[in-house]
Amino acid sequence: MTAGTAVAEARPSLRRRARRWRRQVAATAGLLWLRAHLAVLQAVAPAAADRRALDLWCTLPPGAQRRRDLRPGPGDVVRLPAPRGGDVVAEAWGTGPVVLMVHGWGGWRGQLGAFVSPLVDAGYRVVALDAPSHGDAAPGVLGPGRGMLPEIVDALEVAHDAFGPVAGVVAHSLGCTATGLALRGRLSAERVALVAPSSGIGALLAQFSRMFGLSERTVAHLRAALEEIVAEPVDGLDPVALGDGPVPDTLVVHDRADREVPYAVGVAVAEAWSDAPLVTTDGLGHHRVLADPGVVAAVVAHVARVPGDAAPRAGRAPHAERTP
Repeated sequence: MTAGTAVAEARPSLRRRARRWRRQVAATAGLLWLRAHLAVLQAVAPAAADRRALDLWCTLPPGAQRRRDLRPGPGDVVRLPAPRGGDVVAEAWGTGPVVLMVHGWGGWRGQLGAFVSPLVDAGYRVVALDAPSHGDAAPGVLGPGRGMLPEIVDALEVAHDAFGPVAGVVAHSLGCTATGLALRGRLSAERVALVAPSSGIGALLAQFSRMFGLSERTVAHLRAALEEIVAEPVDGLDPVALGDGPVPDTLVVHDRADREVPYAVGVAVAEAWSDAPLVTTDGLGHHRVLADPGVVAAVVAHVARVPGDAAPRAGRAPHAERTP
């Protein structure tokens, strides 16, 4: 490699780092401004602070329309009316028993595209979903850039009604919580794979409150508003709690280096869901775990019952381990 080649290859990396640094600076400045703004509102206009806190809670992260696209190619796309407003985008490939795939908060169906071809090859019809305000779906009841957990639950239930019966579900992050809630509603499935399940809403609320410097009064009002929206206590909106009672045959996947959701959450979810097998990866984080060939093999082996070793093997060694 010549010196010129080395410099040329280093430039994109430097540019990426510079962009990342600018985003981090902008995010920090934005957070400081919001904390100051909320501090003022909580002091002089508590009701306005309540509304602003709820609006921030329901605001989707940047990139909720499109993130990484792992789909093998276009499928058959239909739009299903969502009961609260907007629609659910459902994209289907293959024929056979139905496997639903659902994203997490701010995600979209393309993130789960690596599972499509192996499941189709195993004889399944794969249906990937975009909940309202996510991916290619129209905005939900709260308008553009806003969403809420019940809309992801709705996406699973309307897809179940349109495509069911459902043989399996592959869910990511908050989609795992939505799957647990939907299973207590109209959704029925034989097998479920929960990939990087998110923390419970109560834990997320505590984290959110610390981030924005919310007072006890504002937190109490936000909790009450959330419980009114979902018609359930916040403490019950937890993938661990949702494992209490009969659950489908379940597999849990979680990465030790997940920066968004602690690995301990995945361990607790696996224990709660009838001591489900836990596939542990190392170094994939919260999103790249969806693209890892070994993880895909483990999930497909579980959902489709493909014979063979289900433990992830791809990536740097040792990359993953499976705990019964």
